Amino acid sequence: MLNLSQNGCSVWVASSTEGLLTPTAVALGKFDGVHLGHQRVIQPVLQSAGGGENSAPSDQKNPRPYSTVVTFDPHPHEFFTGLPRDLLTPLDEKVQQLRSLGVEQLVLLPFDRELSALSPEEFVDKILVQQLQCQQISVGQDFCFGKKRMGTAQDLQILAAKYNIPVTIVPIQTDTDNLSTADDTRISTSLIRESLETGDIQKANRLLGRPYSLTGVVVTGQKLGRTIGFPTANIQLPKDKFLPHYGVYAIEVIIPNQTPDIAPTQHVGVMNIGNRPTVNGIDTHVEVHLLDWSGDLYGKNLVVQLVKFLRPEQKFPSLEALKNQIQLDCTAALEIFNF
Repeated sequence: MLNLSQNGCSVWVASSTEGLLTPTAVALGKFDGVHLGHQRVIQPVLQSAGGGENSAPSDQKNPRPYSTVVTFDPHPHEFFTGLPRDLLTPLDEKVQQLRSLGVEQLVLLPFDRELSALSPEEFVDKILVQQLQCQQISVGQDFCFGKKRMGTAQDLQILAAKYNIPVTIVPIQTDTDNLSTADDTRISTSLIRESLETGDIQKANRLLGRPYSLTGVVVTGQKLGRTIGFPTANIQLPKDKFLPHYGVYAIEVIIPNQTPDIAPTQHVGVMNIGNRPTVNGIDTHVEVHLLDWSGDLYGKNLVVQLVKFLRPEQKFPSLEALKNQIQLDCTAALEIFNF
């Protein structure tokens, strides 16, 4: 049991139920991205629990359920393929997004051989009933569970009914702004990943219901930007963070204040994600240049919100040519932000 008190959310990371807040109203799924579709699945358990941080406390005679999101660690895709999977929302980000919705508890079920071998009936009995003391469940229409994903959302509804646990099946959410009938309009993690891979930031942000963000600490870089008049902050991201298409982006950056009681500041800028081919770079770097900031950013934890993809990364014949292009990128970003 890990209590992330600074995030206002409890995270259970072990197979033991020690410290788990029960009874629960559970939203089940992978929830990578916590996108608009996920938010609709979570909504019924928030209503059942009485709504997050401001809810009335439980009493012994009539305990209220705690709003709980239940997901898996590692991601099932990673377990079955043996390949690491980059995530739209690594753990810290997921906790932050769930807290903003009013979720009280995140349970990470250890996805191992034992859990993956449970039949749908065993999953309901052992996990949902015995461990989580579930009083209500919410899932998406396409939810599958149990050994070889044999159980459907409808099966869950039938199995849970034996324990008098109501199950809400939330219809698939669609991208109402997509007018093309040829495209898949279902809001999904895979569609958001695909949009980010192609640089379609507006679409990814629309499906998420918020800007796609990169959160990390500013670390020391080669300080090359300073030599050409564009100092950059090198951001160290979680290793499992999904990166969008390499290139240059118009961004908004949230900088926390050293005093917790003072609100963070927001700034605009440009960001480059890539290998820096002009200087024969090899490793991937995330570099941010703020257009309205001067000061020391080392050690600060920045939240970089992607607004628009400006251009792919490219190799320039000289640092002077790179400098000229960066100036054009900054001008383009200023026009986007109407500066």
